[in-house]
Amino acid sequence: MSKSPELKGRAARLARLFPTGPSGAARTPFVLLVVVLLGGGLIVLLMLNSSLNAGSFELSELKKDTTSLTEERQELERDVDGYAAPGALQRRARELGMVPGGDPVFLAPDGTLRGVPGVAQKPASAPARPRSTPRPSASASSDAPADTAPTAQGSRSDAPFATPATPRSSHPAPSTSGR
Repeated sequence: MSKSPELKGRAARLARLFPTGPSGAARTPFVLLVVVLLGGGLIVLLMLNSSLNAGSFELSELKKDTTSLTEERQELERDVDGYAAPGALQRRARELGMVPGGDPVFLAPDGTLRGVPGVAQKPASAPARPRSTPRPSASASSDAPADTAPTAQGSRSDAPFATPATPRSSHPAPSTSGR
């Protein structure tokens, strides 16, 4: 007797489509392929994990550096704000021998002066600043007399300024009236 019952008709035709004996394909290569894929995936996962850990350590170090640099920047900004305060500027200017300026004088577009030019005077309460180096003769300072100060090009002829020591350029002075 045969192992399978006899099929007739349509069932016999369908039964012929399916294999009846043991499978011709071996299972060993398939199992080896699955093991190799799983092992390779595990190794890749471990390498990825270790590189992420290294990146995490580097990130924490960079965050520490950023924090310290931010604190240093804030400290420097506080120093700059302290130096830029009006009281500190006034104290530093007095230490350098500077005196407050008088009323401003403006140069009109037509070349006339608006206001009365003058030399800034030292306040009576300001201590005299000792000078260790001689003053250059070409520079105008607050102690210079009014007749040696340089003149602006186009100033009035009755202004108390002397003529400049350098000859005037043949180029015209820049103008701001074209705005």
